[in-house]
Amino acid sequence: MPTTTAPRTPALASRLPHVGTTIFTVMSALAQQYGAVNLGQGFPDFDGDPKLIDAVVAAMREGLNQYPPMAGVPALREAVAAKIEALYGRVYDPGREITITAGATQAILTAILACVHPGDEVIVLEPCYDSYGPNIELAGGRIVRVPLVPGTFRPDFDRIAAAIGPRTRAIIVNSPHNPSATVWRAEDLERLAAILRPTDVLLISDEVYEHMVYDGRAHASAASHPDLAARAFIVSSFGKTYHVTGWKVGYVAAPAPLSDEFRKVHQFNVFTVNTPMQHGLARYMADPRPYLELPAFYQRKRDLFRAGLARTRFRLLPSEGSYFQCVDYAAISDLGEEAFCRWLTSEAGVAAIPLAPFYADGFEQRIVRFCFAKRDQTLELALQRLAAL
Repeated sequence: MPTTTAPRTPALASRLPHVGTTIFTVMSALAQQYGAVNLGQGFPDFDGDPKLIDAVVAAMREGLNQYPPMAGVPALREAVAAKIEALYGRVYDPGREITITAGATQAILTAILACVHPGDEVIVLEPCYDSYGPNIELAGGRIVRVPLVPGTFRPDFDRIAAAIGPRTRAIIVNSPHNPSATVWRAEDLERLAAILRPTDVLLISDEVYEHMVYDGRAHASAASHPDLAARAFIVSSFGKTYHVTGWKVGYVAAPAPLSDEFRKVHQFNVFTVNTPMQHGLARYMADPRPYLELPAFYQRKRDLFRAGLARTRFRLLPSEGSYFQCVDYAAISDLGEEAFCRWLTSEAGVAAIPLAPFYADGFEQRIVRFCFAKRDQTLELALQRLAAL
């Protein structure tokens, strides 16, 4: 006799029971609902260089559409190694020490899975990008949260040193920093190196905004510091650099012993990355001008946006790097950060992102983040609406 009981889906114990819909998804949906200018989620509203698109299309038409080597197309790995050597003075073997990834988020997860064992501790500096914590939890690690200094978002090296213990396996550092737009200096790298030198703690250096550092400063990459480079997975993103975030292509540079372990996870995590895009990127990187000129490109947008915000009641925080601008809205509203962002979207027609979700405990400072990686007319429309507050 056939059963009349309805089919039952077994209960699943969540690996990430505390994770829900991200604030980025929430605010983007609200922006669409209210027809707001979306300065929340961090992606451009303009296209990448047609020459880059043409290079990818040419690779497709040439038949470069099957699996590439697991670690990435050799020409692209060679181009990445040449760029790092030219900019930061560190020589990486493109065969063994550069791995092409399906974006920076996959790169960070893979690095964590490669080095973190159950019970290991990983230090994160808050506020931080929202993937770090879940990545550590998926590896069975324990998150040790060290706040950046409130107000300045500078590293507190005394607290970092105090957080290191016998179970510390790694520390994640992000510069230029999302969400605060602060930038580490060479002296910050030296302070970190001095703390890590007597330990076996690894460094995961999230440098996806490496080509967006302003006011004449140079990006202080962990690759430029020999002690840090020797223990670091350095992560970057072609999507951020070339305005093609939807392509989800990035890379990791790491010493051979670290890369060997990284690739063991990578081959079963994604195996490999989109072939024609890799060939197109390799050809496009033959000309360094697009990434060398990127700081000036985004600094002009930053300055345009900051000049407009200066005519509002927002208080500007420094924007030293990345394509983000944080503001203090205390002179405008007493609302909490998420409530203020919802109000700003529905009433002013501009979407922003609260800083509180970048902290595990939802720390409130009445600060929100705007993204200025937008067309000038987009920024001007947003500024017109914000000036009316």
